[in-house]
Amino acid sequence: MGWLKRLFGMEKPENAEVNPSPQVVQQASSANVATATQSIPPERLGLSGEYDQSGLAKRVALAFDQDPQLDDVDTLWVAQTGSTVVLKGKVPSQEILNKMVSVASSVNGATDVDTNQATIG
Repeated sequence: MGWLKRLFGMEKPENAEVNPSPQVVQQASSANVATATQSIPPERLGLSGEYDQSGLAKRVALAFDQDPQLDDVDTLWVAQTGSTVVLKGKVPSQEILNKMVSVASSVNGATDVDTNQATIG
């Protein structure tokens, strides 16, 4: 079972990307006279460029799914606190944890990777 399915109960959307371009969100003013463009913070960017509260964690999960070394680790969970990726649970080796930190750090919007809740074993 893949990361997205196990953590978020979802199959990979057809147009999912680890680092998608943000969708432009148009907001009409109350008078419907002018529109303003709102940008989505990188850590809230979803798999397809939409706003998603857990966007960063989902995109990290997608990146883990795409890496053959990481796609079968099923004892670790991915979360996010703002722009920090949180890895918690158990990993088989320090080498795998280092690889996960490297992959998670490369995802747009990730400013830090917290492994304090991850154990080796």
